[in-house]
Amino acid sequence: MAIINLNVNGKKQSVDVDPKTPVLWVVREHLNLVGTKYGCGIAQCGACTIHLDGVAVRSCMLPVSAAENKAITTIEGLSENGDHPVQKAWMEHDVPQCGYCQAGQIMTAAALLKENPHPTDVEIDSAMNGNICRCGTYIRIKAAIKTAANS
Repeated sequence: MAIINLNVNGKKQSVDVDPKTPVLWVVREHLNLVGTKYGCGIAQCGACTIHLDGVAVRSCMLPVSAAENKAITTIEGLSENGDHPVQKAWMEHDVPQCGYCQAGQIMTAAALLKENPHPTDVEIDSAMNGNICRCGTYIRIKAAIKTAANS
């Protein structure tokens, strides 16, 4: 166990955990930020996507020691009122079905638009590749990303 200093959603946090503990479990179990979901546990599905210094990363395999003193943003920190352009576009296009993958999808899309405010279809497909939606809302996801890009 070790004291790990984190910056989560703009707040300084200290946790006493094994440095190898995945960030996913630290934010969910120690910080009670449960919007980030556990999906596959091998960084393949995208449900656990967060931003680390503004870059979309899979938190289920990222040791918390690698995130120390870096800016972590979870879905709860993307916007206070759910009014981030991607979140608004998600609702406009009725993207969520079961909702399980949505936090990871939104976090990946938000990182894409921050880096590339007007992505092409190919760039959207490339950035979102590997974010699995069991409900198959990929067409609506792409439409929502385009709407958010134009807002």
